[in-house]
Amino acid sequence: MHTPAAPRTPVPVDFWFDPVCPWTWLTSRWMLDVATTRPVSVSWHVMSLSVLNEDRLDELPDRIRVLMGQAWAPVRVLTAVELLHGPQWLEPLYTALGTRYHLRQEPKTRATLEAALRETGLPVELADAGDSDAYDEQLRASHRRGITLVGQDVGSPIIAVPGPDAGGDPIAFFGPVVTPAPKGEDAARLWDGVLAVASTPGFYEIKRTRTSGPDFG
Repeated sequence: MHTPAAPRTPVPVDFWFDPVCPWTWLTSRWMLDVATTRPVSVSWHVMSLSVLNEDRLDELPDRIRVLMGQAWAPVRVLTAVELLHGPQWLEPLYTALGTRYHLRQEPKTRATLEAALRETGLPVELADAGDSDAYDEQLRASHRRGITLVGQDVGSPIIAVPGPDAGGDPIAFFGPVVTPAPKGEDAARLWDGVLAVASTPGFYEIKRTRTSGPDFG
């Protein structure tokens, strides 16, 4: 008699994101697709490109410097949402924001934040947090947890998965950076590869020069 295979234990995945980053948006959509075909349990965390770059603003191109100024409000609002309403709201609000920022090309303004909060079912008044540093300590702590795992010379996103040693430190990496976001079995194969390299002691980097911009199609 055939005995059904026991369900595999989901792999815990920690995903740090800044909602203004288009590349992170693509990676996050890939991660959500992976969750439909592979046993994973994703925990979402806020990181901040504004925090990451605050000591090197003079080195950045003008357009990126402007973006870093605009990027404070969304991560502050997300942090307030996590603290006041719970971490389960991070992904829905991120999806609402990212859809507006990256697919609809809406401006990174308070009005866009309010629209995303309203769509998600959260109090619109949470947009006030975007103009305040009241939650910056918690924002910086969340950012620091991700960066401490992976190092300073990266950006958003950061993904952490269990390391090869049971009970040991997780393995974290920047990326994967992909365009467009793989779907279905393509997404699953990429995930399997990510787990393979993460389980390889001493593995650090695979990289090639990007030759195209983000494709949200």
